[in-house]
Amino acid sequence: MQSSVLTKAAGKTRRESKLWIRVLQHKYMYVLALPGILYFIVFKFIPMSGLVIAFMKYNPYAGISGSEWIGIKNFIDLFADSKFYLMLRNTFAINIFGLIFMFPLPIFLALMLNEVRHDVFKRVNQSIVYLPHFLSWVVVASMTFFILSSDVGIVNKLIAEAGRERITFLSNPNYFWALLTSQNMWKEAGWGTIIFLAAMAGVDPQRYEAAVVDGASRWRQIWHITLPAIRPTIIILLILRLGHMADVGFEQVLLMTNPLVMSVAEVFDTYAYSIGILKGQISVGVTVGMFKGIVGLVLVMASNYIVKKMGHEGIY
Repeated sequence: MQSSVLTKAAGKTRRESKLWIRVLQHKYMYVLALPGILYFIVFKFIPMSGLVIAFMKYNPYAGISGSEWIGIKNFIDLFADSKFYLMLRNTFAINIFGLIFMFPLPIFLALMLNEVRHDVFKRVNQSIVYLPHFLSWVVVASMTFFILSSDVGIVNKLIAEAGRERITFLSNPNYFWALLTSQNMWKEAGWGTIIFLAAMAGVDPQRYEAAVVDGASRWRQIWHITLPAIRPTIIILLILRLGHMADVGFEQVLLMTNPLVMSVAEVFDTYAYSIGILKGQISVGVTVGMFKGIVGLVLVMASNYIVKKMGHEGIY
């Protein structure tokens, strides 16, 4: 028995030594990844200790140790809230719109940029499509107001000059989800091409040369070479995107919301802000955040399982 214990200890020591050897061999890669690792530790993992507040009637003056423990009452109250299913519908509807229209757009845009052969023209176009990402949502919302508002909006001025009735784009609930999706497409589509362009850069050029010899057109090369090459990247990003199905851009929704569109604009993020911050019910705000995290985790695990069952490589 003593020999088996010694054998296990020796095996563990060898594994640890091999681990350190691999770390030393790739030390520069780990140094490069260190800022990202620290970011997730400080802003993602350490704050998870505060999730215990979701099971308390939290009092900021008493702290976590002095607050009353109430179990899952906050979750029961959240599910019983008259706004819960409204928020659930709005959140998923906005995300489904984004999944259908926003997710494929960076792929299509990256394919177009990848086909540009003039390097200077390609870099200029990339810079142009990247620029909207660096604008704040305050600027984007202001631009939207000056373009679509019913009184000073450029579009409505053109409609009025054409002799037609002005359209209330910003105060009509029927346009709200499409408006949010359009803003996201304009602002983030260009930035989303970076990962796909990087994946396309890794495709062996000899495959394209062989396709040209075989007489394949550019469309055939895209369909049979480029798209299959970036398929793993598309799948991974799709899985990660599904993990955010319970998240909606809080700042964007808050800036675009007005009393006339509340029926389609009330989402979990704005609810957590109004209840948790404005009304001081911090426990409820944390409960909403925890619920969103659980939904995202379930969707990621389910989508990853389905993808692996289909024969593709998942995220784990």
